[in-house]
Amino acid sequence: MLEVQNLSVNYRGTQALNDVSFCIPVGQLVGIIGPNGAGKSTLVEAILNLVPVTQGIVRFKEMPLRRQLLKTAYVPQRSLVDWDYPVTVWNVVMMAQTVQTGLFKGFSRQTQHLAQASLERVGMYELRHRSIGELSGGQQQRVFLARALAKEAELLIFDEPFTAVDRKTEDIIFDIFQELRAAGKTLLVINHDLGDSLAIYDQLLLLNKRLIAQGPRQEVVTSDNLERAYGRGLARVFA
Repeated sequence: MLEVQNLSVNYRGTQALNDVSFCIPVGQLVGIIGPNGAGKSTLVEAILNLVPVTQGIVRFKEMPLRRQLLKTAYVPQRSLVDWDYPVTVWNVVMMAQTVQTGLFKGFSRQTQHLAQASLERVGMYELRHRSIGELSGGQQQRVFLARALAKEAELLIFDEPFTAVDRKTEDIIFDIFQELRAAGKTLLVINHDLGDSLAIYDQLLLLNKRLIAQGPRQEVVTSDNLERAYGRGLARVFA
């Protein structure tokens, strides 16, 4: 189980997250929704110990998550990636193994096979020697998905993976999410869309600097909850 207790983040006097607590059973696909500026990215960064927290505890399988980061995989927003950096598709995926093996150690045949299988799964193996800057947005997202797969993580976190991708990439991501869930992995996915795509999630977290609601879609996406998260005007559009 992923347990988040009383998590708060403060940026220079501004409360980005306020006392957020929730539990997620192992093997669930969970969507994080909320308006712009709600703290969705801050939440996952705090969970992964990427930003300092004011207070709070994060545990995964009854142990502090900060001691288990090798068991996690994180795919950030595409806008945060330097796509001009001169690195090939193959090397991006192999970076997932550098943390485990060490920067100056060679990669085993098994590790290279895992990278190949991950790229094949997302349809990018034939472009393995291509620079990531030469790829389309959907292809870039698939490379980072392959990198997450190659890490063989138990907890996978994705920040808006469906933004500005083509239909083929979207279908591949959906399929892989289902496969990972069936394999007992735990997935957290920040989702900006409040439409039919929410149906894929076992439960949702509705956030606006604090947790507004948690549970199945029909319990979370209600007029009352949306008004509390988005304000009255936007809630009418989404409801």
